[in-house]
Amino acid sequence: MATYLYRLGRLCFRRRRTVLAVWLALLIAVGGAAAAFGGTTSEEFKVPGTEAQATLDRIKGTFPEQDHGSAQVVFATEAPGGIAAPENARAVGEAVARIAAVPGVAAVPDPYATGALSPDGKVALGLVSFDGRLGDITDQQRDAVRAAADPARAAGVTVAFGGDAYNEMAQVDGGEVIGLIVAGVVLVVTLGSLVAAGLPLVTALIGVGVAMAGVFTLAGSFEIISTAPVLALMVGLAVGIDYALFILSRHRRHLTEGLEPEEAAARANATAGSAVVFAGLTVVAALAGLAVAGVPFLTVMGLAASGAVVVAVLVAITLLPALLGFAGRGIDRLPVWRRALRTTGRTTLGERWAGFVVRRPLAVLLAGLTALVALAVPAASLTLGLPGGGSQAEGTDARTAYDLVDRSFGPGFNAPLVVVVDAAGTAQPEQAVQGVAGRLAALPGVQTLLPPQLDPSGTALVPVIPKTGPDHADTRQLVTDIRDQREALQGGTGARIDVTGTTAANIDVSAKLADALPPFVAVIVGIALVLLALAFRSILVPLKAVAGFLLSITASLGAVVAVYQWGWLDGLIDVPKVGPVVSFVPILLIGVLFGLAMDYELFLVSGMKEHHVHGMAPREAVVAGVRGGARVVTAAALIMIAVFGSFVFGHDPIVQPIGFALAVGVFVDAFVVRMALVPAAMALFGRAAWWFPKRLDKVVPRVDMEGEQLMARLEPAGSGTAPGTQVPERV
Repeated sequence: MATYLYRLGRLCFRRRRTVLAVWLALLIAVGGAAAAFGGTTSEEFKVPGTEAQATLDRIKGTFPEQDHGSAQVVFATEAPGGIAAPENARAVGEAVARIAAVPGVAAVPDPYATGALSPDGKVALGLVSFDGRLGDITDQQRDAVRAAADPARAAGVTVAFGGDAYNEMAQVDGGEVIGLIVAGVVLVVTLGSLVAAGLPLVTALIGVGVAMAGVFTLAGSFEIISTAPVLALMVGLAVGIDYALFILSRHRRHLTEGLEPEEAAARANATAGSAVVFAGLTVVAALAGLAVAGVPFLTVMGLAASGAVVVAVLVAITLLPALLGFAGRGIDRLPVWRRALRTTGRTTLGERWAGFVVRRPLAVLLAGLTALVALAVPAASLTLGLPGGGSQAEGTDARTAYDLVDRSFGPGFNAPLVVVVDAAGTAQPEQAVQGVAGRLAALPGVQTLLPPQLDPSGTALVPVIPKTGPDHADTRQLVTDIRDQREALQGGTGARIDVTGTTAANIDVSAKLADALPPFVAVIVGIALVLLALAFRSILVPLKAVAGFLLSITASLGAVVAVYQWGWLDGLIDVPKVGPVVSFVPILLIGVLFGLAMDYELFLVSGMKEHHVHGMAPREAVVAGVRGGARVVTAAALIMIAVFGSFVFGHDPIVQPIGFALAVGVFVDAFVVRMALVPAAMALFGRAAWWFPKRLDKVVPRVDMEGEQLMARLEPAGSGTAPGTQVPERV
C-alpha cells in the first residue's frame, strides 16, 4: 500500500492544478445536484418488525389517519372565566375553523365539543390531523397552521403547537464554527504557521462540503433521517482535519531532514498516508457495522458518516499533496509560533511524561483504571428513550405545548397509547371492544381511556392515557403489561389485542437498540482484533487495545448518564430536559469512537514497534514512540474534542448528547487510555508485547503500514537518499 500511495502523492504533487480543479469541480457538481435534486430529511424513527410498527402497517388501510402526521394545538389563558369564557370560546372556535381550512389539514375536532378542557378550565387541547405522512408535511403548511390561530392570539389566548409535526428536526446551531476556531488555534500552536495550519482546515471543509452535498442529493430519492447529515458533518470535520494533520506533520519532518518538497510529500503520503487509509477503513467498517442492529435509520446514519470518512481519506491522500505542491518550501510562511513541530535534540514534554510512565507503570495503570471505573459507574443505570416535545429547548413552541398539557391534563396526555382491538372474528364486536376497554381501564398504570373508534370491519382503536409521561418507566411497564396480559384483557372473546402509537413505537425502538448492543460490540471487538493483529503481528497489543476501547466506551457512557439522565453539571451544560439517554447514542458512540481510538492506537504503537524492531529495548521503544507521536496525537485529540464539543452548545435533544458523548470519549481515550494506560501496559509487557505465534506468522499477510519495504528500496544499503531521488521503477 505504501508504494501506491507514494506514487499517488508524487503524481498529485506534480499535477497539483489538475487535482485541485477536479476537487473543486466535484464540489460544485455535487452541490448543484443537491440544489437541483436534493430532498428534505425525515424525522420518523421507524423500525420494521417491532410490534408497534407492524400493527401500524396492518391497520393503516382501515385507519389511514394513523399513518398521517399530527400535531397538538394548545389554547391557554389566565384571564377570568378561563378558556370557556364566551369571548375566548369564540376566538378559539374561529381559530379551529381556520386551521381546519388550511390545505393539507384533514381534521381538527373542536375541543369544546370533545370536552378536551383542563379541570381548571384554563386550557383547551385540540388535535390537528394532516392528510399526509409526517415526512410530507411542509414548512409552509406548518406556518399556515400557526398563522390560522391568530384570532385566538388576538383575543389574548396563548397558542402553542406541539406533537410530532412541530418537534424540531435535528439540526446544527452554528456551534461548529466555535469548534473550527478552536481547531485552527490548535493547528497554529502545533504547526507554527498560518500556511501550515490552514491546509488541514481547507481540505477538511472541501471534503465535508462534498460529503454533505452528496447526502442531501440522496435525500431526494431515499428516506434519510435528519440526524444523518449532522453526524456526517460532525465526523467528517473531525477526521478530515486529523488525517490531514498526520500527513502534514510527517511531510514537515521530511523537509527538516533535507528532502525536496516533492519527495517529502510523496514519502509522507506513503507512510502517514498508509496509517490514514488503514485508520479510515476501521472507522468505515465500524460505522457500516451499525447495520448489524437491523435498524434502517441507524444504518442510514452509519452509511452517511462512512461516506464522509471515505471522502476525508481521499482528500487527505490526493488534495493535500497537491496543496503541498503549491506551498513548496513556503509551508512555514506567516509564522506565528516559533516552537513548531520540528525534529530537535531537546527533551519534549511527551518524552518526559513517557519516561515517568515507564518508571512507574503499575502505579499509572492502577490510577488510570481507578479513574475510568469511577467514571463508568453511572453507566449501570443507563436508560434509553427517544426525544419528544419534552426534550425540546425551553421557549420553543413544542416545549411550551408539552409543558401546558403536562401541567393541565397530566403527563399521560403527552404519552397516549393506541390499543388496537381486532374483534372481527367475535360474535358481537362492539361488546367485545367495550369489554376490552373496561379491563384496560382497570390496569394500574392507566389514567383514563378516550372513546373507542370502531370500524365496520370489527377493528377498533382504543386510546389509552397512562398516568405517567413518555419517558417514565411506569409507561414502559404499562405497555409490557398490556402485551403480557392479552389473553386476560380479551376476556375469552378471541379478540386480537396489539399496542401501537408514537409512545409505544419509541419504547419498541429503544428496546430494539438495547438488544442490538451486545452483538454490535462483539462485531466491533472482532474487527479490532483482526485489524490490529494484521497491523502489529502481535497477540497482546490487540487485546490491550480492545480492553482500552471498552474502558473508554463505558466511561463515556457513564458521563452521559450523569449529565443527561441524572442532571449533573446542570449549570454548566444547558440540557433541555433530564431523562433517558437518546436510544441510539450508545451504539453510535461505540461505532464512531472505535475508529477514532484505533487512529491513536496505530499512531502511537506503530512508533513503538518501529523503534523496537530497530534494536531498542522495550521500555526505551515505548518512550521513543510516545516522544514521536505525543504532540500530534494531543493536537489531533484536542481538535476532535473541539469539533464534537462545539455541538454541545446547541439545544437539539439528539445532536447535543451525541456531541457530548464523542467529546468525552475522545478525551478519555486519547489522554487517559492511549497516553497513560497504553505506555504503562506496554512497559509491563516488555518483549512479550510483540510475541506472535509462528503458525499465524506464516498465514497472516504483512501490512507495510510504515512503508519499511518502500524505504528500504528508496535508501538501499542504509545510505541516505539525496533530495529529489526518484523511486526505482520496480517499486
